[in-house]
Amino acid sequence: MMSMQLAAITLRAMRMRMKAPFTTSFGTEWDKDFILVEVKDKEGRSGWGEAVAMKEPLYNEETVSTVWIMLKKFLIPLIWRQPPGHPRDVAGLFRHIRRNYMAKAAVEGALWDLYAMAENVPLYRALGGERTAIDVGISLGIESSVDRLLANVEKYVAAGYKRIKIKIKPGWDIDVVAAVRQRFPAIQLMADANSAYTLADADRLAALDDYDLMMIEQPLAHDDIIDHAVLQKQVKTPICLDESIHSVEDARKALELDSGRIINIKIGRVGGLTEAKAIHDLCLSRGIPVWCGGMLESGIGRAHNVAITTLAGFTLPGDTAASSRYWEEDLIEPEVTVQDGVIHVPDRPGIGYVPRRDRIDTYTLYSETFRP
Repeated sequence: MMSMQLAAITLRAMRMRMKAPFTTSFGTEWDKDFILVEVKDKEGRSGWGEAVAMKEPLYNEETVSTVWIMLKKFLIPLIWRQPPGHPRDVAGLFRHIRRNYMAKAAVEGALWDLYAMAENVPLYRALGGERTAIDVGISLGIESSVDRLLANVEKYVAAGYKRIKIKIKPGWDIDVVAAVRQRFPAIQLMADANSAYTLADADRLAALDDYDLMMIEQPLAHDDIIDHAVLQKQVKTPICLDESIHSVEDARKALELDSGRIINIKIGRVGGLTEAKAIHDLCLSRGIPVWCGGMLESGIGRAHNVAITTLAGFTLPGDTAASSRYWEEDLIEPEVTVQDGVIHVPDRPGIGYVPRRDRIDTYTLYSETFRP
């Protein structure tokens, strides 16, 4: 197997202002801080990846700062020491490094993009994807009032999004879901709790069965699959697991326990495209639907989400909304657009979108380049 002929890896600390604040049970985000990874080969080609960790350790234990350290001190030196022959080798190369999934995914994603560019194929084809168009939904944060949320739902239903996800937490749940369902009786609707509940809230969560939800996403603890199995027996609505699943082994165990009946696959959460595909393959073999979650990505990360969603098992609309949902201008050309709830997958080599270096430079706080 040939080795990828790598010449340099550049990290960029980025900050982009969102068009509107995004509120979940974790808190509110206005500015999106993240890291871009650019991997160059000796032929002058570039592959791009994005680290989706937050500024604070709220979604998981990683932060923008810890991802930078992990990449600089541990992961990039491993790549120089043992250059991968193929991007799928990266997971094995990093296996002895515990967790730090978002750091791993960022550099692995850049290598997948570079590999597809070198092979002159779209990334989605390199991954084994089949679809050339994917259905997408929208994720709506907690608002200051139910009326504001209903206005948002109306806006995105009119725009054609195939599924509406609303964030819930104790005190912002049953009445809110009821109001949305009453106004929009026919839409595909789901609720995302971001681990805001415990088993003591089982009756409250069971009350959501009355509103014909597609799923309740991660209602219980971020690291739990035991209590979710107990809860799934008490509610009719399918539970979707998110934060609990970091690997194909986590997914296998959760499915054995019937902890949930749907899995949200986030590339950053599971350590990269290779592991994301492995989880997809397991779920496909078990008849478990999956969908692609979002982490407020720029166009670079968004393009990777588009690519993975072309795999056959992604049968539910994901969170990969249009670039214009979050950004006045995105880092790619063309930007990700949604027409009637569908993204048409670009057929260019690599991620399929062209990174705009001028815009990337505009939003770069600082950068560092590493060479073998």
